[in-house]
Amino acid sequence: MKVLPTQHPSVRVMRFVAVAAVIVTSFVHFSCSKDDESPTPAPPTPPQGMYIADTVHYADKGVTAYNIVYTSTDPYGQPAMLSAAIVLGDDIVQSRRSRGFMLYNHQSVFRADECPTHGSIDMEKKMVGSGLITVSADYYGFGVSESQHQAYTMPDANAQASIDALIAAKRLLEWNGYTWDDNLFVGGYSQGGQTVMGVVKLVAEHYPDIHITYALAGAGPYDLPATYNNMVQTDTSSQPSTVVEVMLAHNQYYNLGLQNSEMFQEPLLSHIDDWVLSKQWRRVQIDSMMGVATLSQFLTPAMMDLNSDLSRRMLSALDHSNLCQGWTPRGTEQIMLFHNTSDLTVPPVNTEHMSQFLQQHGVEAELYVNDYGASAAADGHTVGAVYFALIAVNKIAAILEIQPWSIL
Repeated sequence: MKVLPTQHPSVRVMRFVAVAAVIVTSFVHFSCSKDDESPTPAPPTPPQGMYIADTVHYADKGVTAYNIVYTSTDPYGQPAMLSAAIVLGDDIVQSRRSRGFMLYNHQSVFRADECPTHGSIDMEKKMVGSGLITVSADYYGFGVSESQHQAYTMPDANAQASIDALIAAKRLLEWNGYTWDDNLFVGGYSQGGQTVMGVVKLVAEHYPDIHITYALAGAGPYDLPATYNNMVQTDTSSQPSTVVEVMLAHNQYYNLGLQNSEMFQEPLLSHIDDWVLSKQWRRVQIDSMMGVATLSQFLTPAMMDLNSDLSRRMLSALDHSNLCQGWTPRGTEQIMLFHNTSDLTVPPVNTEHMSQFLQQHGVEAELYVNDYGASAAADGHTVGAVYFALIAVNKIAAILEIQPWSIL
């Protein structure tokens, strides 16, 4: 029988202590791991003062629109709830990733359902090939603020609506797990072109953290006093309803106190409410119902007289919307200005004055000012919109280093 050597008591104690230490250490480690384990993070709190009102998928166009409501201001600078459409290609919805943003500003709309949140997003749908997310504000007077008079050709109000829409869109998209590259294009034609330069102005003055990659402004009424002077002197406008809306909006929001009868003649005078303010008709329909070819056929003699008291009051209000004065560009802006010299709706003098203003502040805009003609079916302003879209697409593609996509 083999006898094992007897262990010294101190050895047995040491082994017991070692084993106990391992057990205690394991227990302590397990306990600490449980105590220190980070709790499951709570879902992020939705951004305040904004929300996604509804989501619409346009299967035939391969896009989804998030219609949002957000906090902004009215033309008086008072808080107001406005609406906008965020339009994304299906690939972006699936990947939750984009090349950046296009802040697209819509052109003149008069009927209530022509605004972006009602599905009028033709240009936004055409932007899908860029891989950018488009954000388009309805502007004050459309969407959730439809009951109010639209802030037509009022660049400060519309630019604020646009910038606030972009800020809200980014917060809501981030909350929904989207990410994007640091690209921001700002584009628009006609009233939208005016809003583009209004955004450039507002960003230069109040938003140092917003960097605009490229601004694309087409045929905007940047200098409304010069526009009014030109139209009266030539007695010409190929879209007379736009002149009516300009005057109504500036009379309303600058409290000029002018009566409609002081500004307009019959038959327009008796139909201001049902033709223009009702928001039941498109611009082309209003032009057709007006049935005029010259300004003198619907403006009063006093409004056609640039030296009259009434005209001077209107010109004073229009001067508040003159983007060719009163602000200082950053000096680093990349801007494209486009205008069709055959344009009889927004006189080319607007782009001439904007280009001169930018040059005076050391900003050389890329100019596309040419005679792109007109057609039997469309005036020079409408034809110009097509050329603007083509040039804008190629410019964006070049900057993003991608192939131009078809927009027709």
